[in-house]
Amino acid sequence: MTLRLTRARVALATAATLLAVGAPTAYATLGEETPAAPTPVRGAAYAETRLLFGTARPEGRPAVTERQFMAFVDKEVTPDFPDGLTVQSGRGQWRDAGGTIVKERSYELILLYPAGEAAARDRKVEEIRRDYEKAFGQESVGRVDDQVRVDF
Repeated sequence: MTLRLTRARVALATAATLLAVGAPTAYATLGEETPAAPTPVRGAAYAETRLLFGTARPEGRPAVTERQFMAFVDKEVTPDFPDGLTVQSGRGQWRDAGGTIVKERSYELILLYPAGEAAARDRKVEEIRRDYEKAFGQESVGRVDDQVRVDF
């Protein structure tokens, strides 16, 4: 009987030792995910500026038309950004200085330019915003800036 207990104890001790040695490895790999393949980096460093133009005008005046907006882009934007731009039509809303929520047709203008030119282009972008506000009686023109990589 002692022989049986000894064999059982040896088998149990061996199993416990194997589990103790293998457990950290098993637990270490449980939560690990396979690393994703790195995304290739393409293109050059660019600045992206998006301008958000509303079309509703104060005092019940008619909204800015598409023709008026595109004429503004041709005259005020294209000369400073002749390499290209994108205009998207949309619907937007915002709260004006008086607290009223205004829902209106809007335009998003997307400009891309080399990151090294960001300081010089900033002045031109601010002129575009001021010119639109003045020309069409707008309280503001929204601006969003981001750093991106661009490849043409």
